[in-house]
Amino acid sequence: MPTIEGKEGRAWIDKYVAKAGKQKDVVKGLRSLVKRTLAGCEEYVNPWKIPSFDSNGTVCGFMTGKEHVTFIFLRGAALPDPGGLLEGTGKSVRHVKVRTTADVKKPALKKLIVEAAKLNKREPIAGMKVEMNKRRRSKEAKK
Repeated sequence: MPTIEGKEGRAWIDKYVAKAGKQKDVVKGLRSLVKRTLAGCEEYVNPWKIPSFDSNGTVCGFMTGKEHVTFIFLRGAALPDPGGLLEGTGKSVRHVKVRTTADVKKPALKKLIVEAAKLNKREPIAGMKVEMNKRRRSKEAKK
């Protein structure tokens, strides 16, 4: 499954947000927080249809649920979490359950985003992970 990027990706995410039901304001807040925190990041839809954000590799993404939005950090297990927000037991992925717009405004959440971007800058993602640069090169080769 390919990724959806650029204008098409943003339009897909816009539709996803519009269908978020009672979580719509939370999703809008998260999307805005990431864009403000990581100036120049690129949003796209990953192959599993998860709206995601790239800054030297995937930093985070989100999925809506009935009671919360799952805010995913691809390399969450490696992040410092003094606020104790991260949940999960996977090898690398961790998530934060964001239930309200007040949760979006927690300084600890913004710090996680910043730290995830710093980690990608220091140690770029390698291997089987979806990376914007690989997708860019693939698109350029097709032209």
